[in-house]
Amino acid sequence: MVQPSPPESQFLTLEESARVDAAFLSTHEKFLTRLTISSWRLLIQIAQDSGMAVEELTTEQIVAWFEKDAKIRREQGVEAAFLKW
Repeated sequence: MVQPSPPESQFLTLEESARVDAAFLSTHEKFLTRLTISSWRLLIQIAQDSGMAVEELTTEQIVAWFEKDAKIRREQGVEAAFLKW
């Protein structure tokens, strides 16, 4: 199983971003590629927090995870939440 990046790291490394930039893709396709890689990493984190495999996650569990993270951000501040945006 792939280990997720620590919360304080980027969802896409500079090397990965450079690889996407070098790909023969349109700007829109590059954006979608970056979004997909970042989403995959986030799903790994959600699954790990939920104690299950990514494939087992439901829409409801993903939404609940975002709600929980947003609540942490509101109550404890941005630094306490997983997502820093």
